[in-house]
Amino acid sequence: MSKKKHQKTITMENLLEGAYLAKGTIGNVGMPGAPIATFSLVVVPSQHTVSGTVVITQAVNGPDNHIVVSVKGKIYATGFGQFTQVVSLHGQYVQSFPPPAIGSFLADFDAHFAIDNAWNGTGGFSYFKHQIENVPVATAKNLQEQLA
Repeated sequence: MSKKKHQKTITMENLLEGAYLAKGTIGNVGMPGAPIATFSLVVVPSQHTVSGTVVITQAVNGPDNHIVVSVKGKIYATGFGQFTQVVSLHGQYVQSFPPPAIGSFLADFDAHFAIDNAWNGTGGFSYFKHQIENVPVATAKNLQEQLA
């Protein structure tokens, strides 16, 4: 006769335990012409997952001035220092070829950042022919009170 091992039953309730919403920006907000990635993410720390939407805006004319990307990624605790969490995001969006070419393709979006518990820190992101590094990550003002 074999012994049955005790297995933890995973339910939707404990699968999403501790989930919360994180909103903020990556980039030099206030710098004219700087690309800014605004994120709205559902964070599930128990699963080390994040998912949501990133909107990249830039105060310039052209196809790159407003891009919406559905993203998924990972979040991990660092266990030390000023930055207590690291986050990585990845997604794809439809990018149009620059004129005079006609057509579009799926382009990659990637982001990475190191943040404190209030979602403030530093990071970067990349998308079609753009690489932004070492820029501020800041939580949305209305979430600061909730996360503190």
